[in-house]
Amino acid sequence: MGRRKHQVAVLVLEGAKPLDVGIPAQVFSSRPSMPYTVRVCGPAPGLVTGGDGLSYHVAEGLEAVEHADTVFVPGYRDPATTEPPAAVVEALVAAHRRGARLAAISTGAFALAATGLLDGRRATTHWHYARVLAERHPRIRVDENVLFVDEGAVLTSAGAASGIDLCLHLVRRDHGVGLSNHVARRLVAAPYRSGGQAQYVPRSVPEPLGDLFAGTREWALEHLAEQLTLEGLARHARVSARTFSRRFVEDTGYTPMQWVLRARVDLARELLERTDLGVEQIADRAGLGTGANLRLHFHRVLGTSPTEYRHTFAARAED
Repeated sequence: MGRRKHQVAVLVLEGAKPLDVGIPAQVFSSRPSMPYTVRVCGPAPGLVTGGDGLSYHVAEGLEAVEHADTVFVPGYRDPATTEPPAAVVEALVAAHRRGARLAAISTGAFALAATGLLDGRRATTHWHYARVLAERHPRIRVDENVLFVDEGAVLTSAGAASGIDLCLHLVRRDHGVGLSNHVARRLVAAPYRSGGQAQYVPRSVPEPLGDLFAGTREWALEHLAEQLTLEGLARHARVSARTFSRRFVEDTGYTPMQWVLRARVDLARELLERTDLGVEQIADRAGLGTGANLRLHFHRVLGTSPTEYRHTFAARAED
């Protein structure tokens, strides 16, 4: 008799996002070359209303979770205001207790958070919801930057496409690089993506920011190539440096110089995307001094290099 295949359950909740559901179902698809079988299920058999105009008709309910070795929870709409059904929470806790592996894609992390199994662990979710997850579940160490987090028996990933990164990571963990690369080729996907999800956030400086000192922030954005100091910013705002620094943090969540650094990184991102300027030229225009300094701060803020960023996001001639 052949070796028993690893059982994967994809648990579809109300508002489930199509890509999030399809990625694990596709990666671990039941086929001769794969040591996995997939069962797509819901809280109960029947119709599950999804997000983005799609619904799912699942043949199985939570009994599929009872027999799974790995349970995927795809992301779903309105995670900040939607609690997973109590039966789903109980099924996930029971699966974890018997040794099953639990993996969330994107906002599916909120369902795992509801079980308490992420308490005391690192976790991630889509960057748009990372702070909400941290606020609602302060015992979770939320990492906003990474594409996925592997905590052994409990894993989480960022936005939909990072579900591919997570799934390939699990194949690699289970069966090695060879099978993972085979699956990546079949999907026409990168076997491994460098950097974290911070590079996909539209701006390093989050929006919205407070209204206090908005005029000074606008002035600073027009003078990023120049030397900017706390004293100079405070002088423009017509308050003392101490008052400016304290009230700036209260209003934006950043110190003035942290904000300036992130604004400079944003300018460098724009120049990398839209121009052919070299790294040294971009560093000078963004007020970051040298190419080495640009690379250092780029990696600290975005988790990637200027070269990798340009390769991923640079505008094509036809755009």
